[in-house]
Amino acid sequence: MTGRNLPPLSLHVPEPSFRPGDEADYSSFPMPVAGAVRRPEVGAAPAEMRDLAYDMVRVLDPDGVAQGPWDPRLSPETLLKMLRSMALTRAFDERLYRAQRQGKTSFYMKCTGEEATSIAAAHALDYDDMCFPSYRQQGLLIARDWPIVDMINQIYSNRADRLKGRQMPIMYSVRDANFFSISGNLTTQYPQAVGWAMASAARGDTRIAAAWCGEGSTAEGDFHSAMTFAAVYRAPVIFNVINNQWAISSFSGFAGAEATTFAARAIGYGIAGLRVDGNDALAVYAATQWAADRARSNHGPTLIEHFTYRAEGHSTSDDPTKYRSADEGTKWPLGDPIARLKKHVIGLGIWDEERHAAMDREVAEQVKAAQREAEKNGVLHDGLKQSFDPMFEDVFETMPWHLEEQREQMLEERKAAGI
Repeated sequence: MTGRNLPPLSLHVPEPSFRPGDEADYSSFPMPVAGAVRRPEVGAAPAEMRDLAYDMVRVLDPDGVAQGPWDPRLSPETLLKMLRSMALTRAFDERLYRAQRQGKTSFYMKCTGEEATSIAAAHALDYDDMCFPSYRQQGLLIARDWPIVDMINQIYSNRADRLKGRQMPIMYSVRDANFFSISGNLTTQYPQAVGWAMASAARGDTRIAAAWCGEGSTAEGDFHSAMTFAAVYRAPVIFNVINNQWAISSFSGFAGAEATTFAARAIGYGIAGLRVDGNDALAVYAATQWAADRARSNHGPTLIEHFTYRAEGHSTSDDPTKYRSADEGTKWPLGDPIARLKKHVIGLGIWDEERHAAMDREVAEQVKAAQREAEKNGVLHDGLKQSFDPMFEDVFETMPWHLEEQREQMLEERKAAGI
């Protein structure tokens, strides 16, 4: 029989490098050299930049010095604003995490260690560009100076929540900040971003779209549908894949990381792909700026893989010590994005330890004051503050007849009950 001498077929089951109880050892990690990756012209053909999907764009070297062609040469004002936004985001996360533990809200998700992937990107985009986030991009709103009191009101689902308690905590929606509604269903925002970008182009507008998802979400069908449409119509959109190594309790290998990079997914669709050090704020800024210039010049979409690490649990419902080594985060070879940017600006002579410590205290007090203001409107254990009256509204532009009937029935029954 054919194949008689072949071994039995077998399947490969991905396994993370470190499990609970293991000592994390990154000594074999191939650390890319800062400044070593070439920067192609904005209009370069995707086929001419395949190497960029496997290399890693890095700007900051171990001493915090900017190196190479991707250095965005940012002004001191922009650098310090990015640093403050990152510090404010971390302070926001810390305080709202504690609020959840105190029973003031039901759910929260931190972005600790990933702040650069949203904040540096937000600074590289125009304010009018439309952002389609996943649920760990609170830094986009903070970088766009959206009031954090409003964000906390949404987390508490209190009477000042603009979304009227209809979204899970942290699933913001801010039209005025060009921040699309966050969905708990993974990667629905990808085809939505492409559709928005195509509409912008069809109108002859100048605004582009940018979308974010985790590396695990690239296994969703919506991801591939979005990539197909963006490639075919050269939609002006940036796809950000946040490869933080873990999708809930499944490590990135189950999404394909053992076989190739996530940036390499761009190659099969014929679009530009970049792999970036996600803990290097300057590299994130430069890659986003390059992709935005490319989209605005009608050269099509770009996929950016941000190689980073999820320092905390997936959410307040998660205990990462159950599935990964306890010291993975502290030993992560690409370091902490805030510490690296801080080292850079100190090296430039525009910052120092004293001012940084003062800034940390200031942003902590800012979040504390915002939390107190939001709590005047109620928290979770006070009960939902929303009225039942608008429960049928804000879904359809014109309310269908059956909902009209149901609303009238509700109002009659409430009236009869004296409510």
